[in-house]
Amino acid sequence: MAKPKTYYFCRECGYQSSSWLGKCPECGKWNTFDEEVVQADRGHASSMASARAAGIPVSTPKLIHQVAYNETYRITTHCAEFDRVLGGGIVPGSLLLIGGEPGIGKSTLLLQTALAITDKRLLYVSGEESEQQIKMRADRIAHGGDSCYVVSETVTQRIFEHVEAVKPEILVVDSIQTICTETIDSSAGSISQIRECTAEFQRYAKSTGVPVLLIGHITKDGTLAGPKIMEHIVDAVLQFEGDRNYGYRILRAHKNRFGSTAELGIFEMVGNGLREVPNPSEFLLGQRDETLSGAAIAATLEGARPMFIEVQSLVSSAVYGTPQRNSNGFEIRRLSMLLAVLEKRCGFKLGAKDVFLNIAGGLRVNDPAIDLAVACSILSSNVDIPISPRVCLAAELGLSGEVRPVSRVEQRIAEANRLGFDKIFISKYNARGLDKSRFDIEIVEISVIEEAFRALFSNH
Repeated sequence: MAKPKTYYFCRECGYQSSSWLGKCPECGKWNTFDEEVVQADRGHASSMASARAAGIPVSTPKLIHQVAYNETYRITTHCAEFDRVLGGGIVPGSLLLIGGEPGIGKSTLLLQTALAITDKRLLYVSGEESEQQIKMRADRIAHGGDSCYVVSETVTQRIFEHVEAVKPEILVVDSIQTICTETIDSSAGSISQIRECTAEFQRYAKSTGVPVLLIGHITKDGTLAGPKIMEHIVDAVLQFEGDRNYGYRILRAHKNRFGSTAELGIFEMVGNGLREVPNPSEFLLGQRDETLSGAAIAATLEGARPMFIEVQSLVSSAVYGTPQRNSNGFEIRRLSMLLAVLEKRCGFKLGAKDVFLNIAGGLRVNDPAIDLAVACSILSSNVDIPISPRVCLAAELGLSGEVRPVSRVEQRIAEANRLGFDKIFISKYNARGLDKSRFDIEIVEISVIEEAFRALFSNH
């Protein structure tokens, strides 16, 4: 009997070493090596046996002009939000990884998607729930499922036996951390197990053309559990996130070989599953009975979709010596930069004030076009003068206080016009060549930040 081999793996990047190291030479992190027992001498034979059991054909080299493919063919999930993030649907032979916090709704999303795809034979493999528990959730979701097979299994060799029997056109695995392979002696969820199981599913997907959807857990610091090499293996990494205090969930792509990573899918968690939110502004804009200071509406873009969000600010005198700077959904360093611009270029003394900023709805926004809305909301709270909820803003701010243009301003104006806003503030450089007669909304052109303040607060 062969003696098991022991290796050390880095928890952060998956670097393998024959001895323990204090600092990982790959990622530079300290104290990240864990010892794992690996039976490597039987791995190749067992892996080939798994491939043969799943009916994976042997690949042969071809000239590139001999490779045939259908450029437009994608498998629709019958969920517009999911398809939007994927870039139009699931690409055959792709390997997708969906990550998120426990209980956020990953299993519900994929089971709901599996039940909605009635024109494809689908196998749903669960390593976390029994078949009866899956059926309970399916009854609650109350969708179709005439072509969806379910099985509770955790060993890849037996999973591929089920694959050979069912011959699915789509394979869903929930979750990759619970799956193990007999080629490695370490426990399920270890770095070597996750890496090898992901590689086996990749070989199956690429050889057969059957797309594989993997569910992955995330660690306490918000990254996908397992080595970074798992993210390199898969074709797309989707993050399913949201605030438990809200009923809304956001699906975004951190990596996508077949589409954009700027798209966003929004869902609402209801009693019978996840409901698509085709108009994100319906929940991103807060519902207020009266106009209050410190709130401004920003016209932002996520991929090709315009969204209008409410930026909320609270400015108060600092109780302690050092003023606080807190931000939810907006980068704290950019907030500090905007506060410095307001103090240096506009003369507002905010150095001794606490500043709290929040993006309503639990959304995180990186679009620089919300700079003007952030600055105006801060000044609105500071002078305690409200901004009309019928006004929206879309512009970036420079360090000298100039209002800079943003991309696709016509799309933002058209969406503001559709939602019934009265005014939109943009950079005067965006207005060059703009056909204002196409819109019924008043377009206010500004070049420096002081002009926005005068237009918004001069009547008070």
